[in-house]
Amino acid sequence: MKEKTIALLGQPNAGKSTLFNGLTGSKQHVGNWPGKTVERKEGFFTHNGISYRIVDLPGTYSLSANSEEEIVTRDYIASGEADLVCILADSSQLERSLFMLADYVGIRVPVILLLNMMDVAASQGKTIDAAGIGKSLGIPVIPMVAADKKQYDSFFKVLESADKTKKVLQEKTLHSLYEEKINVPYITVLNLLPKEGIEIYSAGWLAAKLLENDPMVQSIIQGRIPQSDFQELKTFLSNVKDGNLLTGDCKFQWIDQVLKGNVTAEKNIRTRSRFDQAATSKKWGKPIAIGMIMAGLILSLVIGSPLMTLFDYVIKGISVPLSGWLLGLGVSPFLVSLLCGAVLNGVTVALQMASFVFGISLVFGFMEEVGYMARISYVFDNTMSKIGLQGKAIMPFIVSFGCNIGGMTGTRVIDSWGQRVMTMALAWAVPCASTWGVVGLVSGTFFGSGSVVVILALFAAVFLHIFITYKVFGRSLNKESERTGLIMELPPYHKPHWKNLFSTVFGKMGNVLKRALVIIIGISIVFWLLSYTPDGNVENSTIFRIGTFIEPVTMWFGLRWQMFMAFIASAMGKESSLGVMAALFNTSGIWGAIDGTSAVNTATLGSSLIASISKPEALAFLFAYFFNMPCLSTLAATAQESHSMKWTLKIAAYYIVVALIMSMIAYHIGMLIF
Repeated sequence: MKEKTIALLGQPNAGKSTLFNGLTGSKQHVGNWPGKTVERKEGFFTHNGISYRIVDLPGTYSLSANSEEEIVTRDYIASGEADLVCILADSSQLERSLFMLADYVGIRVPVILLLNMMDVAASQGKTIDAAGIGKSLGIPVIPMVAADKKQYDSFFKVLESADKTKKVLQEKTLHSLYEEKINVPYITVLNLLPKEGIEIYSAGWLAAKLLENDPMVQSIIQGRIPQSDFQELKTFLSNVKDGNLLTGDCKFQWIDQVLKGNVTAEKNIRTRSRFDQAATSKKWGKPIAIGMIMAGLILSLVIGSPLMTLFDYVIKGISVPLSGWLLGLGVSPFLVSLLCGAVLNGVTVALQMASFVFGISLVFGFMEEVGYMARISYVFDNTMSKIGLQGKAIMPFIVSFGCNIGGMTGTRVIDSWGQRVMTMALAWAVPCASTWGVVGLVSGTFFGSGSVVVILALFAAVFLHIFITYKVFGRSLNKESERTGLIMELPPYHKPHWKNLFSTVFGKMGNVLKRALVIIIGISIVFWLLSYTPDGNVENSTIFRIGTFIEPVTMWFGLRWQMFMAFIASAMGKESSLGVMAALFNTSGIWGAIDGTSAVNTATLGSSLIASISKPEALAFLFAYFFNMPCLSTLAATAQESHSMKWTLKIAAYYIVVALIMSMIAYHIGMLIF
């Protein structure tokens, strides 16, 4: 079977991912480009006996070499791997969305233009003559709605004929504008270049990029022209000011010429709604955004909780009869306990995690579909820029107050890989809802009314933690020289495409579940092996022997071995710590405490804690617990969203070390106070 390669190119929010998901379904995989931190998405589909490999290139606003995403995109197009490039444009705002197409003029790789979101343009009263635009450009132009698979027929027809036509963009009009508007600078540079261009790039494209001070284009032409000409070129370019503004103005004029007579709009188009004016205002924008996010988080829990309960009920319903059946067959009690305790418990946690991801992805995916998420990014951009991030990073922070898993999933809206992982690293510091049960019990038991001061100290430490984390990881992930501000269009509000939304949501849920099963089951088995005893007495377990052996070291951090084990258990799930403390201080079985099958008597536990540990030790535990890594599920979600186990483990190790350092500091301060 023949195989052809298609590359999807376009600005962020043009609909590339929607088309990619619509064409490939489950036949896709995500990784990183070789030697790069930028996400690489590839998928496959078959049509009329031909297999197509489709590559979703990073969303960028141009083909300049100003970011890793733009370099990856341009290098891939230049590599010759793609038989056809499909450039997507948002039909509702073609004047801006066609800038990528203008930047492509002069690249001699076959291309077609897909006018996406035609339904949104129609709702704005716009009429678009795709055939007229195609005639101006000299390439096929296809109107479509990427979220509606019924409209893919015209796209498939063009694919069938693309091999024969292999049309490239007509460049005469744009380059005439360069000659007329930029004049001497453009003509001077052009005359120093080979008339036939270099590789896939025409002389006109190279000249424009040189005026824009593109360093990669300078490296392309070096050695391709006489050294004397190259030196003359460098000297001349050093005196050209604002070249990117000159070429940019020509590109927008070219876009106007392409659209003239091909796009008409009704005169009485509706103005922005009162809600949108409030949602983007300085006064009301942030409160509305926070309210919408919190409401979305609550709705996510309402949607996800029944699934979480169902999976918990089903797995536990399977576990009891399965263990009885296996024991009846003569299977070793050790293996039965391993399967029905550690493995099935890990499966339950992974399924519950995927259920929450389903709820969070559905709710916030809906907000993205209708166009509201861009408003949240806009109103918080100035705030987030203070820690080197874009406004898009605010949602993961706020959602993490409910559950850090949702925060990790929410980083998908961030375009830059470095900023995405930086946001994950910072959002780990946000305490989730499960944290407060343990904090409330321990602080209330030991500090009474003074627990308010303790909690305020924890929050003060959170801000310090975020600042330090930003300084530590920012050097590698978010270098100041590589930062870009938030450049985006506020899309118009429109109806969601439910089929596409649910397809995307189930895709995310499946991807997260695969990764979570591997990570959570693996660590659950290790913890189970350490805590297993035939008689259920924790004093006979490996974890007891290890704990009592290392206590002289853990006391450096103010943690008795039981509290240190509760600290370790909190990395599996924050709510696990209560059960583990109850089990260890009462010398009873531990595994039921971890998987939630044993109820915890908080009054009895409080008395046991007061009798066993001091106030400085309680304070040390609170800081260690509060700043430990959130949970295994968050670890799995971070690995899934970052596509980097190396960085996930770096962040986890960093949080564990910082938590212990804070614990040690809190312990010694507590020794001075109490």
